[in-house]
Amino acid sequence: MLRQLELRGESDLERVEPAVREVLAAVKREGDAAVRRYVRQFERREPEALLLGDYGGEAALSSLDPALAAALTEAAARIRRFHEHQAAQTASFEYEEGGVRLGTRVRPLGRVGVYAPGGKARYPSSVLMCAVIARVAGVREIIVATPDASLEVRAACHLAGVDAILDAGGAQAIAALAHGTETVPRVDKIVGPGNIYVAAAKRLVFGQVDIDSIAGPSEILVIADDSADADVIAADLLSQAEHDEAAYPLLLTTCSALAAKVQAALAVRLAELPRRAIAEASVEANGWALVAPDAEALIAIANRLAAEHVALHVKDAREVAARVSHAGALFIGGMTPEAAGDYVAGPSHVLPTGGAARYGSPLGVYDFVARTSLIQYSAEALVAAAPGIETLARAEGLEAHARAVSVRTSKTSRG
Repeated sequence: MLRQLELRGESDLERVEPAVREVLAAVKREGDAAVRRYVRQFERREPEALLLGDYGGEAALSSLDPALAAALTEAAARIRRFHEHQAAQTASFEYEEGGVRLGTRVRPLGRVGVYAPGGKARYPSSVLMCAVIARVAGVREIIVATPDASLEVRAACHLAGVDAILDAGGAQAIAALAHGTETVPRVDKIVGPGNIYVAAAKRLVFGQVDIDSIAGPSEILVIADDSADADVIAADLLSQAEHDEAAYPLLLTTCSALAAKVQAALAVRLAELPRRAIAEASVEANGWALVAPDAEALIAIANRLAAEHVALHVKDAREVAARVSHAGALFIGGMTPEAAGDYVAGPSHVLPTGGAARYGSPLGVYDFVARTSLIQYSAEALVAAAPGIETLARAEGLEAHARAVSVRTSKTSRG
């Protein structure tokens, strides 16, 4: 069963790829006409304009319930503040050593597309968690692709400083961003979560543009000991289960009695949940309680699973956090709900899923910049380095490489 959970990231994108390839090719070939056709076919509507520069974001924010407007504004500010700290760690640098000047120049991407889902999942928070970070990184132009944008999404776009909304969703929106059309400019990178068609489209356009990741179903791993509150754990598990029938709510504990209490608490909470059908399907299909023999096994299993969200309901939570090396985000201590990270804490909630936390990272400022290496040799430094360069080049059978060095050093020695 543990092996089955480790392989949860293996998706069935291949199943939809033929249809997605057709959409990508049509948009590349026909531009706006194809995008409009697919919006009519899949979204059952006719957009007045595909690209909305004036999307009414300020008016949308003013029209929201004041409490919601204030919450979105505060969330945007906290996300901005966190990523301004992160940006300070993502700076250009140069240094000189022995006549060689080396460095890295960091520059923001020119244009980025942010995908914001429609349908079941109209999440203004996802706009903030992508677009605010892009703006902090210095991205010149941000386009949000979202089908029939709600007032909440438009307000979030305004708070994040989004330049335009692409009024389309699905693979057709990804195609327009990746290839460009008569009205939609081509972007350098596409970020943000979406359904299986969006994920497949992002995977297929990677290389023509950059992407953040291929997002799978949401997941939470609660690590708990006998000090934990079963009802609070159940609430945390359901906070992810209600996202999607395919979500993974997982409990990992050393206490079998706690696992039984959590199961009972889940039944009570499910009965009163507005999105009960979705959450119940998630719990039944992918909900697991894993009982480990000891704390060492607990940590080892957590690192094997490499979950998107890892919540630590344990004594000495900071100590345990230091040993969990594979996690998209760690929620440390029983008073830290995963929902805080989804909305207001500050770090992006766009996280690696399906075990990708073994090598992946949360979306951050570093995802919206490109780096250029800077290399400058003085004449004296090249003469000193020449023997090693030429030896390595000839060892690899690349004589022209060696001669590109010797043609310089020979002139230096004659001079």
